[in-house]
Amino acid sequence: MTIRTILIDDEKLAIQGMQLRLEKFEDIEIIDTCLNGREAIRKIKTLKPDLIFLDIQMPGFDGFSVVQGIMDIDPPLVVFCTAYSEHAIKAFEAQAVDYLLKPVEDVRLADAIDRIRERIRDKKGREEAVKLMNVLNEVAPDAVEGLDLGDDDEAAASSRYEKLINIKDRGQIFRVDVDTIERIDAAGDYMCIYTGDNSLILRETMKDLEKRLDPRNFQRVHRSTIVNLGLVRQVKPHTNGECFLVLESGAQVKVSRSYRDVVARFVH
Repeated sequence: MTIRTILIDDEKLAIQGMQLRLEKFEDIEIIDTCLNGREAIRKIKTLKPDLIFLDIQMPGFDGFSVVQGIMDIDPPLVVFCTAYSEHAIKAFEAQAVDYLLKPVEDVRLADAIDRIRERIRDKKGREEAVKLMNVLNEVAPDAVEGLDLGDDDEAAASSRYEKLINIKDRGQIFRVDVDTIERIDAAGDYMCIYTGDNSLILRETMKDLEKRLDPRNFQRVHRSTIVNLGLVRQVKPHTNGECFLVLESGAQVKVSRSYRDVVARFVH
């Protein structure tokens, strides 16, 4: 598997340094580089990379503007690279896979690459599962119906998942009722958990957190966003086969095409 990558930074030396660091990862293929945000948006839409390493502080269009500018397509995975740690929370909101501080440490870069590989494998696995289910629906609908859990199995499965999650944030420990969680945004090893009227930061990977949540209630709708299906109040169609889910708080979450099977749960 080759991960097609674009490097975006207004400093040529920073790009050259990242190119050297990425040479050791055989599956990372650098297909282009960009020195400004406008050029980056154009090349991302044209070349459709799997991954971008994106500087935040750039003249004109900064890194967050680049992310906003590619929201009309199925965007690549994003790793922010910056010398300023104060942008971390905003990186959560921009759906970043990871957030690397300059000068980038080799260990942190390796961790980010591992996380990227996992995200891409997960995406491919989901796409193949959706294709399989679509085929089964056509040729063996009875088999698909037989995949449903029985009552006893459902009760056993439900008991395996968390009802309360303890979150240490800002020096305090919050006990959060899982049913009140509206959505979860991920950035690296941190989760931003929204409960409608509050947001908390949890240090945990998306993969580990998913294991604690009942998949019948919590589903990914974007590569780094989970929503509580019970708190979805409206489905709004969007372009390119995507849509937005309107949640109980009024927040809107985009569902990318890779996760459109989740939306089918609301269509009867």
